[in-house]
Amino acid sequence: MGIQSLTPLDVASIRADFPILTRTVGGPVDTPGPSPTAATPLVYLDNAATSQSPQSVIDAISGYYESYNANVHRGIHQLSMEASLAYEAAHDAVASFIGAAGREEVIFTKNTTESMNLVAQGWGLRTLGPDDSVVVTAMEHHASLVPWQQVCKRTGAELRYIPVTDAGALDMDAARSLIDASTAMVSVVHISNTLGTIAPVAELAELAHAQDAYCFVDGAQSVPTRPVDVDRLGADFLAFSGHKMLGPTGIGVLWGREAVLEEMEPYLYGGEMIRRVTYEDSTWEELPWKFEAGTPPIAEAIGLHAAVEYLEELGMERVRAHEDALTAYAYDRLADSGDIDIYGPSGQDRGGLVAFNLEGVHAHDLSSILDDAGVAVRAGDHCTQPLHDALEIPASARASFYIYNTTDEVDALVDAVGVARELFA
Repeated sequence: MGIQSLTPLDVASIRADFPILTRTVGGPVDTPGPSPTAATPLVYLDNAATSQSPQSVIDAISGYYESYNANVHRGIHQLSMEASLAYEAAHDAVASFIGAAGREEVIFTKNTTESMNLVAQGWGLRTLGPDDSVVVTAMEHHASLVPWQQVCKRTGAELRYIPVTDAGALDMDAARSLIDASTAMVSVVHISNTLGTIAPVAELAELAHAQDAYCFVDGAQSVPTRPVDVDRLGADFLAFSGHKMLGPTGIGVLWGREAVLEEMEPYLYGGEMIRRVTYEDSTWEELPWKFEAGTPPIAEAIGLHAAVEYLEELGMERVRAHEDALTAYAYDRLADSGDIDIYGPSGQDRGGLVAFNLEGVHAHDLSSILDDAGVAVRAGDHCTQPLHDALEIPASARASFYIYNTTDEVDALVDAVGVARELFA
């Protein structure tokens, strides 16, 4: 079955934009770039961890270093002005991409994890107390579970978990009971990076707001793969990372409602985020610079801007349609085998990933065999150890898809799983 019969994207044309997809794998691990002895084409199915970058993103980053490498907001000279304008334009582009009111609501961090910690530490430590509760889901990534766990330990607040049903959905009856008058924050992963479950964020945000609580959304798996508009989302905070949406590593985004961000104290202190400093006290810069202490990720922001432009040109509705079609195809092909356990909802009701186990084969062994066939997947607990404990499995293999993946690559995955099946028979 050809991918063009399933998706509105011109995948062949897209793949031509990604230099890394032409390489082969299988040579010595310490060999940079294509190995002279390798003959296996790369099948990259680890996009939930990190996506690849198109040439336009690579060029944008190298263009900064080649032409106007300078610090921002600190120089009167031309290079600094050019860098400052580019850095600010990146804020504007991201704000437009997610439907934010303006750059004031877009804070650049180094990743989703830092964005989570900024709110947990900057707001939670100063606000929560023994009479408060924080409600999260049982399928949270460690990046959103651990910060709230540790802040609750230090403030005496109670941490509550919305359970996941056997079908892989959130138990919303339990959510309605757990979110009560004591709740100060509801923090939810939009798309589970293990189950693929799509959380009903708008409903959870409504439940939170009914109790005068805030709602935080981990959008690491959703913002890169589908249209996300913060007004429709209904939440107060949203976090995501550049490296999962074609951009570079080292840059993340925290979106927050301007009124809420104005009330918050900074999490990091130092240069760039100050307005006035004396030996006795300091005052803070306007949003978003108030939360961007020190030299910011300038090149990374410029790269993220280029990634946003690439995705916008494709159209996020078409990106979602491609992901949905490819994920459903992969789910069905794996499920047809009969000896594969797939975790989470059915193939029509999930984000663009499939976590699974082949009976009798540890996920790490399976991943190693897949790698021999040139198929790159994730294996382990995917930073969701408590969820894996609840599923009573030590680990799982995870294939995750993006705009440049094809049904042929899914077939290569299934064929490689077949090799593992024969080896362990």
